Amino acid sequence: MSHNLSSGVTADIDGTGYRVALVCARFNDLIVNRLRDGAIDALVAHGVAAADITTIWIPGALEAPQAVRAACDSGRFDAVIALGTVIRGDTYHFEIVAETSALGIDRVATSSPVAVTNGILTVDTVEQADVRSADLRQLGADTDAARDDVGDSADTADADITTDAPVLTNKGAEAALAALDLAATLAALRAP
Repeated sequence: MSHNLSSGVTADIDGTGYRVALVCARFNDLIVNRLRDGAIDALVAHGVAAADITTIWIPGALEAPQAVRAACDSGRFDAVIALGTVIRGDTYHFEIVAETSALGIDRVATSSPVAVTNGILTVDTVEQADVRSADLRQLGADTDAARDDVGDSADTADADITTDAPVLTNKGAEAALAALDLAATLAALRAP
């Protein structure tokens, strides 16, 4: 498990006017669709017009670097986000796919003027993928309902509620916000 030891300071992200490509793998699409939905929600919430978000479907994570490169080279996008899910199996294939796609996307990112982020999950289990591709809209509704239930009970006001449940996130949303942040940084660095 990775940890984020951040101070909590976040960038003020404004995606107004940005055009974004989501390069989405069809393999494990039940999970990838949630990553895509999270990315779109995050982009729109930060000012990107829905009409400026293009989804490009590809077979799987191995094809992501080539599609990301083509999207960057098209001149149509300010940011390109790779989304997919690679789940460990019984063979060495997992390592090949995970490493090859990550290295390929990195090569594109470091050689392109377009902001590129990698939102491809590489996990050991379906459960890990589920935790990292949560429907944050539903999570928000569930959290609000839980708060309402706790708030309605006077004897739980001082209750210390703890859980060992994993923290649900959506790595598609995180990759989208990172892409907007990076796109703004790259634009600022190019400004005279």
